[in-house]
This record gives sequence, structure tokens and C-alpha cells, in this order.
Amino acid sequence: MSAKNFINFHVLISHSPSCLNRDDMNMQKSAVFGGVNRVRVSSQSLKRAMRTSTYYAQKLGEPSVRTRDLPRLQVRYTEALKDRYDAARVAQALQWMSGKEGIADGTGSDAVAPWALEEVAHFCELLGEEGQDPKKLEKQIEKDAKPFRAAMAQAVDIALSGRMATSGLMSNLSVDGAMAIAHAITTHAVEPQDVDWFTAVDDLTIDAGETGAAHLDTQQFSSGVFYRYASLNLKQLQVNLGLIADMKSAETAESRTQALGVARHLLHLLATVVPSAKQQSFAAHNLADFVVVSFADQPISLANAFEEPIKRDRNGGFLKPSISALTDYWSRIHAAYGLDESARAFAVQGDVDLQGKAAATLAELEDWVLHGGRG
Repeated sequence: MSAKNFINFHVLISHSPSCLNRDDMNMQKSAVFGGVNRVRVSSQSLKRAMRTSTYYAQKLGEPSVRTRDLPRLQVRYTEALKDRYDAARVAQALQWMSGKEGIADGTGSDAVAPWALEEVAHFCELLGEEGQDPKKLEKQIEKDAKPFRAAMAQAVDIALSGRMATSGLMSNLSVDGAMAIAHAITTHAVEPQDVDWFTAVDDLTIDAGETGAAHLDTQQFSSGVFYRYASLNLKQLQVNLGLIADMKSAETAESRTQALGVARHLLHLLATVVPSAKQQSFAAHNLADFVVVSFADQPISLANAFEEPIKRDRNGGFLKPSISALTDYWSRIHAAYGLDESARAFAVQGDVDLQGKAAATLAELEDWVLHGGRG
């Protein structure tokens, strides 16, 4: 079993024509890399798609509620906790956690923040029937934050993505995210991007013998092979899950095993989840074509494998040359820096050897991660 602290995830996924992520002008998000224009899917879009997916709910539980609307949050959590705590205690917990008074009267937060149901329940329990001194709770957090983090970590997405708070007791429970995830970009240039000119026909107008469309508009779209990269700090994840006290604490076999369980599901999400934008129009529900996972001493992105944009294979297509470029760059960067990584790959098409046996299925690769790179 590898004792290395970081897991690097490298995913190549080919999307059919789609518009998975748009900006405020309804244009497809893009980025310039290697001097050419690439289509981009933001890390925020990917993270939201993962935490709101059915797989996440089934395997990792209920995600956090991300909101600045504290009055609505109070209504939601009062209902969710009604069998355990009365409305007044839930209101008090939210007020002290947020540092905002008068929530029920419409006071919201200054920024969107993630809220975990069981964390609110934990504060309700600490308040007790007679209430509690917030200064005393603040000292409890400063003395030992582990039980507070364990309650918060029921929403695993907070442990992965982190949380920053600037007011209330939550400011004592800010979280450094254990996962870093890059904006996904195409491995090749996409210039120009396509534009769909579409119309909506009014059936009743047509029946009346009139011509012309009831509505017309345009929508930018494209297709391409995207490189997704993420790294996971296993020890930070253990801290965030409340399994160990802090980054100076030694991990245990049990705490590492629990972190690896989350890593296994993170791999599945990165390889299978696609943002939902415009999917009713394009249905680009594509799965990953190639995945490399490695246990390493540091985060290592392989994006520079595509700094020189990939050219189409002589038989057409960007996928095969993208896989070749990624594996070649992986070998060169490791030889150049003498990097020591335990890695395994999975490919839908054919066998891929990356200094070891390739996984035959994604499930096999997930199992390899779960067992810490053993086997």
C-alpha cells in the first residue's frame, strides 16, 4: 500500500457537440492555452455537477446546502430537524453560526456559504434546553475542533472543496479544501466554434396557414476531447473529516482507509459526471475514455502535455493522439524529475501500459485506489 499523501487524477473525456458551460453573455466558456483557443468547463461547474449527482447522494450522502439566503435555510433546517429540536433552537444555532441576527426577519448572509445539516444539529445539541454562551462555544472550538469538523464532514463536499467564513462561529471552522480541481480544457484548438441558429415553430399559427417562426435565436456549441485534472490531499481530507486533529497529527490505518474510500468515489465522479447545461438540446452524456490515477508526493498536473495543441489523427479524431501525448508526457516528466509515483491507467480502447498493468475496467481502477495503490 502506498503511503504517499497526494492522489493525482488525469481524465480524458471526448464530448460530442454540446455547450456544457456558459458565461454571462451566454457564450461558451473558453481559454487561451498554447496560443490557441480552447473550450473550457470551469472547475465550479464540475464540482457542482459532482456534488448534485445521483451517485454522490448514493455513495457520499447528502451534500451541503450552498446559500446566502439564511431565512429560507432556517425554514428548511427547522423542518429537517423538527423531530430532534424545536424551531427556536435551530434559529439560535444558525444565528450564532452565521453571526447574523434577525434571520427570521429576512437577514441574509454576505456571501454564499456551504451549510451541513448535521453540523447545525451538532450546534443545536450543544445549545441544550437552557441555551449556551457563544464565547464558551468559541473556546471549545479553539481547544478541540475535531468533533465540530466531524459533524460538518457529514457533507463530504465541504471536506473536499473547503469553506471560508468571516463571521459567527463558522469563522472558527473555516476549511482548507482537500481537493484541487482544474478547469477542464480541450486538448486541441477549437477555432472557430460552431453556432446553432434555431427556431421555435408555433403549431397553431402554422395550422392557420401563416408562415414564419414564433421565435429564433442562436446558441454557440462545439465538440472536443477535454483534459480534466484534480489532486487530493489525503491528510487534509482526514483532518477535514474529523478523523485526525490537525495536519501535524499522525494518520492512522483507519483514518487513511476512510479517506481512500472518498478518493475511490471521487475517481468515479471525475470519470462519469457531466455538467447538465443544455443537455436537453445536445445530450452529450459521455463517459471518460482514458484515466490515469497516481499516488504521489505532490500535486502534478499533466496539462502541459497539450500546450502544443493536439493535431488530428491521420484517420481523423483527437482522442488517440491525446492519449499518446498524455502518456508520453507522463513518462518524460517523471524521467526528467526522477519522480516516484505509483500509477495505474484505464482505457476504453485497447490496452494502455503505464509502467505497470492497466486496469481492465473503471471499477478495477477504483478498487486499486481504495486499497491504496496495492495490487
